[in-house]
Amino acid sequence: MGIFWLMIFSVGIIVMVIYIRKFMHDERMALIEKGENPYPVNNRNGISVTLRFALLLIGGGIGLFIAYFLDLTLHMEEVAYFSMFLLFAGAGLALSYVIEERKYKKEAN
Repeated sequence: MGIFWLMIFSVGIIVMVIYIRKFMHDERMALIEKGENPYPVNNRNGISVTLRFALLLIGGGIGLFIAYFLDLTLHMEEVAYFSMFLLFAGAGLALSYVIEERKYKKEAN
């Protein structure tokens, strides 16, 4: 039964990717027919993926580190690891958002 679900999931992902690519192509063709640029210039498109990914990993690492000490002192086991990892990884993503917003505000001025 597990292999059946894996096959269904895999086929579903492949079909989804194919349809997304098809709709993107159709959208670009419609823009070309209207005489517009199919690749519009977006200033906010240069989001720092590296910064976001780095702060996510740093936050997750700090969360696991703190969870280890909570497990040693309070014997919280899996709850500490799961919750601290998610809490600090989310804090890392929030910090990357704040940094990017400050950068864009500075560039706008």
